[in-house]
Amino acid sequence: MTQKLLFVCLGNICRSPAAENIMNHLIAREGLGEHFICDSAGTGGWHVGAPPDRRMRAAAKERGMDFVGSARQFQAIDLQEFDLILAMDRDNYRNILALDPQKKFADKVKMMCGYCETHSDKEVPDPYYGGADGFNYVIDLLFDACRGLLKSLKN
Repeated sequence: MTQKLLFVCLGNICRSPAAENIMNHLIAREGLGEHFICDSAGTGGWHVGAPPDRRMRAAAKERGMDFVGSARQFQAIDLQEFDLILAMDRDNYRNILALDPQKKFADKVKMMCGYCETHSDKEVPDPYYGGADGFNYVIDLLFDACRGLLKSLKN
């Protein structure tokens, strides 16, 4: 059975596409591509159609990775379509659940940092208004969370 994972942040150009690309990288490295489909979205619609932020792509390039994607806005239908929805922070978590007033899908929505194994962060910080260090930190944090997520999904 294929599991569908959706990573969600605010604009879908920094954190969630990074998580999607990192998760795809880890899945491919373990030869599990046929078991998972990853996507990302933003609760806001400002960047629809845009590629991942150039600073995020530059930070990924330093690690030998190409971050690809096209921003889209999270829709209520995503709650039905995906098996697991991973919010980058509490605001986005609340915005996702606001589209599910009957709480039919609430158990599918999780906090990304809940899967971290070494970092103690509760939320993935938004690097958008900061410098390169923030983008590098987010990639490190998401590698940790994605490793933990993949481990939990394999079990």
